[in-house]
Amino acid sequence: MGHEQRVRAFYDYAGPAYEALMDDVWHHGDPVAEARGLSPQQAARALEERLVRLAGLGPGDRALDFGSGVGGATVHMAAFTGATFVGLSNNEGLSQRARRLAAERGLADRVQFLTVGDEDYTTLAAWPGMSFDAITFYESVCHLPHKERFFRSAHRLLKPGGALVGVDWLQRPFGAHRTPEEIARFIDPVNDTIRLAGLGTLHDYESMLEDAGYHVTLAEDLFPGVPCWGSTPPEDRPKWLGYDGPGGELIQAGKHALDAARGAGVFTVGAFAAHRLDSAS
Repeated sequence: MGHEQRVRAFYDYAGPAYEALMDDVWHHGDPVAEARGLSPQQAARALEERLVRLAGLGPGDRALDFGSGVGGATVHMAAFTGATFVGLSNNEGLSQRARRLAAERGLADRVQFLTVGDEDYTTLAAWPGMSFDAITFYESVCHLPHKERFFRSAHRLLKPGGALVGVDWLQRPFGAHRTPEEIARFIDPVNDTIRLAGLGTLHDYESMLEDAGYHVTLAEDLFPGVPCWGSTPPEDRPKWLGYDGPGGELIQAGKHALDAARGAGVFTVGAFAAHRLDSAS
């Protein structure tokens, strides 16, 4: 089974688990918002709103949300901006849940969810060039073995001046853990249990974006100099470690691995904004 297939199979059980544990918001929030006392869900919405403002999205614009999961971020961004969104997943079960959410929120006319093939992210060939005003991603690119190919295909789809914005899981040296071997001791179990294709660094992402032709305006570690415990309240830990639904042992193993990487400081989350400036097709 190839890596992309393993990711799709992972979400057959992780999707229902994440929905039970986190509702429809599956990504970190703005740490400044959390520091003000907002809940993890409210802070996640604040981060979505910050990024779509950077993208300049508004009514009449068209955006693609890559790795849309059960649709929480996609639907909120559409409601907040007035733009039309297409959400992409490689798992039809997640897309079905997302379609129901859009219908429940009265946005089925402006938010569409599609299930694509495991490697379609490498070309996004279903759309002609310059189809979108913005492309977003929330902790989904970390699953991709060929991240650079996604960034290039996304660049092709953006209109001149269009923006790619998102957040993703990263690795970094921290404290006593500075060498690749020391970092890998904590990150490799995260990659294995959560079906990630290797975590990049902030610099890796910035370089991939620049190589793909973007002008990078934001490449920010959201937790500089501190362990990344954002969006993981201590009171939520028993829910994760006690989860006994389908795939429960793997969900628990992923929680153990991720908490160890957080505690070591080598795991973090980055926020990105980049624009297409040229007019070539």
